[in-house]
Amino acid sequence: MADSLSRIGNDFEHTRSGRKDIRISLPSKGRLGAESTSFLSECGLPIRQINPRQYTAEIPALPGVTVLFQRPGDIVVSVRDGSVDFGITGLDMVSERQGAGDDVLILHENLRFGGCQLCAAVPEAWEHVRTAADLAAHARSLPQPLRVATKFPYMTGRFLEALDLPFVIVEAEGTLEVAPAIGYADMITDLVSSGQTLRDNRLRKLDDGVILTSQAVLIANRPALKARAELLGVARELLESIEAHLRAVDRVAIYANVRGSSPQAIGQKLFEQKTLGGLQGPTISQVVARDGNPNWYAVHIIVRREEIYDAVAELRAIGGSGVVVTPVTYIFEEEPERIRAMIAAIGEE
Repeated sequence: MADSLSRIGNDFEHTRSGRKDIRISLPSKGRLGAESTSFLSECGLPIRQINPRQYTAEIPALPGVTVLFQRPGDIVVSVRDGSVDFGITGLDMVSERQGAGDDVLILHENLRFGGCQLCAAVPEAWEHVRTAADLAAHARSLPQPLRVATKFPYMTGRFLEALDLPFVIVEAEGTLEVAPAIGYADMITDLVSSGQTLRDNRLRKLDDGVILTSQAVLIANRPALKARAELLGVARELLESIEAHLRAVDRVAIYANVRGSSPQAIGQKLFEQKTLGGLQGPTISQVVARDGNPNWYAVHIIVRREEIYDAVAELRAIGGSGVVVTPVTYIFEEEPERIRAMIAAIGEE
């Protein structure tokens, strides 16, 4: 494994300027890593790792694209310096490590997994410190600057600077929650999901102490997208697949037979209901009935998953029968807005 990482590192250095391959980095482990590979598979982009001991893989649906596995923070740095073209990582890491330039371009900011918040947390014993204003007042009363343990010094520093209080950042890579208890920090900022770990260590989030709400994002190197047409093509495929999946993931297709005098008459009945309008409208076609009755029509609509039972009830109310509900895998519509935004962001026509 070490040899594999060393070889990848050497390849980065030798081919960073003028290389011809295409690279996308994914988190190497943890919940974000598992969710990233699962998400891409659901988007029709499954990953094939030939040798699980190596930190590389491929995406058969995207020939020529090499998958690398890195730590979430390293993904941002690699995309920023051009060693990697695309990456999936947390918005928290992008905000912390993207640097002062604009080389890191967020292509999709809402992949719907990896959700968490970067929060400021203080000891429960500080009963009078409930808000950021309380924290500022408390910090000014201390004989020394407030010591804050964090893995996010940049964002934490900006948060504390806005409060105009004296502070010192204590950078740490291990477990942060124990820092106040053992005395090497007064408080912490850390990623929080449920908050149970904070409570277990007698810490409490400030009421207004959310520094950043984060989730997984798709990023790219902006100069590379502008310089290499083949990268722009891969970016389009990534965004098309992701958008089609995300449009479909919370929707289902419903088929039903409905009596009516014409497609227009049935369509009017459907539009009078709350959930039966479909995407642009229902698809209605005549059914060749066994008894020769010409007044049976097949209706096909797309509805939100949480509206299934309302939709079935409304179809029954207008004479529908034989209702079939199936999941939807992808919904491709017009060119996604995020593709247009990408084109505008890199200055292409």
